[in-house]
Amino acid sequence: MKLQLGSLVIAIYILFIYLQKYRIKGITKRWTYYDTLLIVGITELVLDAITAYTVNHLDSFSSLLNLSLHIAFLISVDSFLFALLIYILHLTDKIPTTKNKKILLYTPFIINILCVIVFAPKLEYIKGTYTNYSMGIPVYTCYLLSLFYAVVAIFIFLKNWKTIEDKKRLVLLSSFVALTVTSIIQMIFPETLISSIGVILIILGSFINYEDPSSRELQIVHEEMIFSFASLVENRDEGTGGHIKRTTEYVRLLATELSNRGYFKDTLTKSYIKNLALAAPMHDIGKIAIPDSVLKKPGRLTSEEFEIIKTHSTIGARIIDETFSKTQTKDLSKISHLIALYHHEKWNGKGYPEGLSGEDIPLAARIMAISDVFDAVSEKRCYRDALPLDACFEIIKNGSGTDFDPLLVEVFLDIRDKVEATFHQIS
Repeated sequence: MKLQLGSLVIAIYILFIYLQKYRIKGITKRWTYYDTLLIVGITELVLDAITAYTVNHLDSFSSLLNLSLHIAFLISVDSFLFALLIYILHLTDKIPTTKNKKILLYTPFIINILCVIVFAPKLEYIKGTYTNYSMGIPVYTCYLLSLFYAVVAIFIFLKNWKTIEDKKRLVLLSSFVALTVTSIIQMIFPETLISSIGVILIILGSFINYEDPSSRELQIVHEEMIFSFASLVENRDEGTGGHIKRTTEYVRLLATELSNRGYFKDTLTKSYIKNLALAAPMHDIGKIAIPDSVLKKPGRLTSEEFEIIKTHSTIGARIIDETFSKTQTKDLSKISHLIALYHHEKWNGKGYPEGLSGEDIPLAARIMAISDVFDAVSEKRCYRDALPLDACFEIIKNGSGTDFDPLLVEVFLDIRDKVEATFHQIS
């Protein structure tokens, strides 16, 4: 029982620190999948401690009360395992959306709950060397559910390894190890009652590696720093910040619609789209090194001046690699680099800096190219007036198959109403 109580104290302390940090830092708290995991975990630890006591004092409690407490405990174990699987699916952006997939997800959990309730009268209370413990069909089904969910989670993890953020990988790995090791030990040596250790390791590992509000605060500060720096660069080009706001939203809208339609499903995960939107403001960051005499020239650029302008893509990629990569995650840094370097490449291979063509151009850059050009022609510049929206959409349409990916153009034109709403909202 000491093990369960110790784990419970740690879990409650984590809950206190978790909520306190949100309050101190003034970050708006919304209910998350981790909140569910934490609350269900604490509930399991409470019931684990209670049943660890009652099973060793059977004479002091009625058989009905003891049975009821064990049923509640075993259901809480199943619930924690299910909450953990949902949390893992959330981290890997694989929460099911179709009815059939939801049924497949919930069925093992529901069956297990029914087994606990139906076969609860068959629970056996074994007298061990150091402590008593319960065994029987309800316990065995918990073991099976634990192993089943562990296998499912590991499969999802390995399948999506390349698209999972580094911090999330640490959470997932620590959860797999804790769940698998404690489950195996508990099955082989049931008297150890070690399941509480697995619960607290999962809760603690998730908090330290990903859910700590301090990390969230640093992320917010970093995002604000990116936008501020990008705005500073744009202001040199007589912008007002509207360009980077609009292009970021166009990028998000286009990527989300592509994902919703099932295109590039192995790439366009929620994490990828989030990083894509964070990277979008930095697409022209290399312009900070372009002289004002070229950047703000009101007339047509000479060929030499255009060559100077073109260097902003390689300069921007270098700035990201040398500066921002130290404060960004690896995935965000990579997308930022690709957008800055390749957003002026063209589908027909006549762009710059490397003359890439077709799908050799990274998807992030192809999405950025449409968003950037559309907003550029819709905005007044020192060398020309803004074009009407109809003309802007026509430019994108005419660029299909030459300047832009035809599929992306088709989808962009299909979401014209959303693009126009964004334009008017952020003008």
